[in-house]
Amino acid sequence: MERRTIGAAALAVGAVGLGCMPMSWAYSASRQRGDESLRAVHRALDLGSSLLDTADMYGPFTNELLVGRALKERRPDAFVSTKVGLLVGDQHIVANGRPGYVKRACDASLRRLQTDVIDLYQLHRADPEVPVEETWGAMAELVRAGKVRALGLCAVGARAGRRSGARLHDATIRQLERVQQVFPVSAVEAELSVWSPEALETLLPWCETRGIGFLAAMPLGNGFLTGRLRPGAGFEADDLRARHPRFTAEMMAANQPIVAGLRRVARRHGEHVTAAQVALAWVLAQGRHVVPVPGTKQERWVTENAAASALRLTTEDLREVAELPPAQGSWD
Repeated sequence: MERRTIGAAALAVGAVGLGCMPMSWAYSASRQRGDESLRAVHRALDLGSSLLDTADMYGPFTNELLVGRALKERRPDAFVSTKVGLLVGDQHIVANGRPGYVKRACDASLRRLQTDVIDLYQLHRADPEVPVEETWGAMAELVRAGKVRALGLCAVGARAGRRSGARLHDATIRQLERVQQVFPVSAVEAELSVWSPEALETLLPWCETRGIGFLAAMPLGNGFLTGRLRPGAGFEADDLRARHPRFTAEMMAANQPIVAGLRRVARRHGEHVTAAQVALAWVLAQGRHVVPVPGTKQERWVTENAAASALRLTTEDLREVAELPPAQGSWD
């Protein structure tokens, strides 16, 4: 697989990563099987999808434990990204950016992951009660202590904090400019997909001009862009899409032209090319510093996603994708 680099330290990773969250968090619990997920991780590493993206809150904790089982055997093959800064309660999630907590959380993640160093340690959310510079400073101390190789900021939750009238990533960029004064940012993780392209406006260019890697979260639109989700089929109650405005039967039906357009492009590249691969190839085409991180828990989809790294979209393909209708329905 093609390799891409993250940040000024030129950390090398496979062009397509693996989002591990669905293996133990946020998607249909009845379909979460540890052994199946472990096979998916091994398959990703076999194919060169070396970036494994997890977080201490996924589960909570169980996702890191699962990834750690794979790392125990395959540590040299993997680039490990995990996150800190969110605590999970019974019915709520709260931010915790206190320096002492960050250091304890890192040690706990290292134990669960069965490794002595985390390749990329990301701040999952900034704590509104703690200056972000203090949190970032504690994370920087972990780099100096040899427990972490590089730091990143996760902006996946940017929509929740957006003020009326503000562009989606304005607040994220302000945070990034503040923490850059403390210690270099190596990567930013934020949503980017065919039906959620807002990062192209300001955040992606900001990263590119500074040599910062961009990890594209949800590049398959939480599964919608694969074309395998049927409008009206419904989701299990614990699945985040069961309460999501874009995953109502009405909105899924309204957005089918997007999937149809991806399939048209796929057909030009061969009968075995899929809409999902076109969606990932589109993300890859947005810059050499961009690494899509599709989430899955099955080997077959890991294999399909990894193959997208070899798909080269033409100028005509990119123009056709750009002309697809914008997604209908709120994404907030």
